[in-house]
Amino acid sequence: MVRIDEIDKKIINRIQTFFPIDPNPYMIIASELGLSEDELISRVRRLKEDGIIRRIGGNFGPYKLGFFSTLCAASVPDKKVSLFTKIVNGYSGVTHNYMRSHRYNIWFTFIAESMEVIESNLREISERTGVDDILNLPATDVFKISANFKVT
Repeated sequence: MVRIDEIDKKIINRIQTFFPIDPNPYMIIASELGLSEDELISRVRRLKEDGIIRRIGGNFGPYKLGFFSTLCAASVPDKKVSLFTKIVNGYSGVTHNYMRSHRYNIWFTFIAESMEVIESNLREISERTGVDDILNLPATDVFKISANFKVT
């Protein structure tokens, strides 16, 4: 199991919101956290390599850019959770992936240039994982919220 220390937690919590729009964003964040820029970058790199951070990037409204978005829920047997999440996370259109205590225990969002691409990718995920109970729940109304995951 990957371990993170208190400094890692502070970094994760800080970079989730108000990421600086600046030529040197990591220098700004490092200064706020009392770290050197090199140490911050090294820690972020390690957190990405360890799979704690999946991506760092902007969050855009897909419909305004001509894309489609859907929420997916999958019923994944415990023995396949690791494989399923690894395969799902390999798709660039997946922006969130999380586990819930429910029959549909893995939930993720998928964004693509068409609903056909999403449906094709979901069929491919099913074939690659052997998980065939995946719900495709396209948005009918869009509500933008801040997806912040406080690490304590």
